[in-house]
Amino acid sequence: VQLQASGGGLVQAGGSLRLSCTASGRTFSSYVLGWFRQAPGKERELVAGISRSGGNTYYADSVKGRFTISRDNAKNTVYLQMNSLKPEDTFVYYCAAAREFYSDYVPSRTTRFDYWGQGTQVTVSS
Repeated sequence: VQLQASGGGLVQAGGSLRLSCTASGRTFSSYVLGWFRQAPGKERELVAGISRSGGNTYYADSVKGRFTISRDNAKNTVYLQMNSLKPEDTFVYYCAAAREFYSDYVPSRTTRFDYWGQGTQVTVSS
């Protein structure tokens, strides 16, 4: 599967952005999905993950209550709605996918993601 992320940009603190990631292929619903972020020289951090069904999600503590991950399997797209953005949310954001048998499995920091989209820069100004 190939992933294409979009929606990053520059926003003021307190503002919102919605990232999108569209996948190629006909088996999108067979994958769990995640959004990661990475600062230069640092490891990628799983920000949010979603099960194949979309009914179960994971959030890092730093974004709980502010970010929402969702997916539309008919459109082969996963979203990350980011509200109440803070300057410390400034990162390059990546979407990723991992094939999974169980529909309710929620990806976590230990999940191995095999497919990655290109990054999209999110910059939050103070």
